[in-house]
Amino acid sequence: MAKGLTKRSKDYSQWYNELVIKADLAENSAVRGCMVIKPYGYAIWEKMQQQLDKMFKETGHVNAYFPLFIPKSFFSKEADHVEGFAKECAVVTHYRLMNDPDGNGVVVDPSAKLEEELIVRPTSETIIWNTYKNWIQSYRDLPIKCNQWANVVRWEMRTRLFLRTAEFLWQEGHTAHATKEEALEETETMIKVYAEFAEKYLAVPVIQGLKTENERFAGALETYTIEALMQDGKALQSGTSHFLGQNFAKAFDVKFASKEGTEDYVWATSWGVSTRLMGALIMAHSDDFGLVLPPKLAPIQVAIVPIYKSEEDLAKITEKVDVIVAELKKRGISVKFDDSDNRKPGWKFAQYELQGVPVRLAVGPRDIENNTVEVARRDTLTKEVVSIDGIEDYVTDLLDQIQDNIFQKALDFRAEKTTVVESYDEFKKVLEEKGGFIMAHWDGTSETEQKIKDETKATIRCIPLDGDKTPGNCIVTGNPSAQRVIFAKAY
Repeated sequence: MAKGLTKRSKDYSQWYNELVIKADLAENSAVRGCMVIKPYGYAIWEKMQQQLDKMFKETGHVNAYFPLFIPKSFFSKEADHVEGFAKECAVVTHYRLMNDPDGNGVVVDPSAKLEEELIVRPTSETIIWNTYKNWIQSYRDLPIKCNQWANVVRWEMRTRLFLRTAEFLWQEGHTAHATKEEALEETETMIKVYAEFAEKYLAVPVIQGLKTENERFAGALETYTIEALMQDGKALQSGTSHFLGQNFAKAFDVKFASKEGTEDYVWATSWGVSTRLMGALIMAHSDDFGLVLPPKLAPIQVAIVPIYKSEEDLAKITEKVDVIVAELKKRGISVKFDDSDNRKPGWKFAQYELQGVPVRLAVGPRDIENNTVEVARRDTLTKEVVSIDGIEDYVTDLLDQIQDNIFQKALDFRAEKTTVVESYDEFKKVLEEKGGFIMAHWDGTSETEQKIKDETKATIRCIPLDGDKTPGNCIVTGNPSAQRVIFAKAY
């Protein structure tokens, strides 16, 4: 077990917080509720960003940037939207500081009050739709498929590194379409993109589904979601895609002239994922020894540690290793040859294990004599000695195996932690004793949904798009239910 790391079985929450800090991913900042993402943590986020950005561009999207500050009046234009975000908004009221006449540093200059307060961006629908009004006149201007990589501020009272912070990083896509069908297709396309990214890169299995009316994004007609299960049996919403209908177009009077010469309001979508994905990555895979990173997102995929007593030994090892490093890099694999002499090999092994490096190679004088290398896998914590000849092919294949194994392990865990229930008593028993995803019939009403939430703290994570569509009867009211939905306690 990593030195000083609390066991998951003892205190999962404590384990998570310690791991984020000890693995050098992030730390709390001087600003309450905000975090500093450290270089190692940011390197993982950059790999996520690069892959997602590629997938967005492959589906016809382009990047743009919109202001951090949004006039307060913009939020008054879409009632549901403002209600959804009102309690989380940070507000800028003044634009200047001055020296305190009493000598106590600086104070806000009372004469520098803004004519209209500015909201620090909690999400950008309002500022973007105000902008789109200038960009859209006719059907020829559509569709618009913009994405922005940005930071947002939501004034959270209870914060947790990566999972819920007052400021976080994300991307938000905002698209405009001539028809309802096109907008719905876009919404569904993007949730599929998120699901593919989660499963192929994060190695996190997800369920795609629709949110209930209670759980929808503020101002959306439909919200699609991907839901993942963490090792403590709680769900994590890992990405959402919203069909906004014509709500924002009507709020900001964004109309277009159709081919037929009629005028209509534009159809909208928005979609986003955030640094919360870092939380998903940590909580879905990591163990009591530290991070377990899927190779596709690991900043260092292979760490090579030389074991030597003399400079002559190191020179021989380096000569062999340099060839391996060059060949692996040629294949696009990120490698670190750690020949620093300020730490012993044992410390390096423990550190790379803590930081989740997928493959570790150790080479000593005896390995040089025998033409071998010791290979350690982070996902299974197993070691084997293999020939240096063909080591590049061996490591390339091993990285693919590790990626697949991490995903399969998470998939098996989800299967084990998914329970179908037939009654409310059984529902409560499973929730208390086992946790995880619970599949149950629900009558489709907000009242029943709220009753379950109030009594058990479990929420409907989604109405699955795939899977069993057999109708039945609600576990609470006995009224007809179109299909089972997924309940869980969630982050």
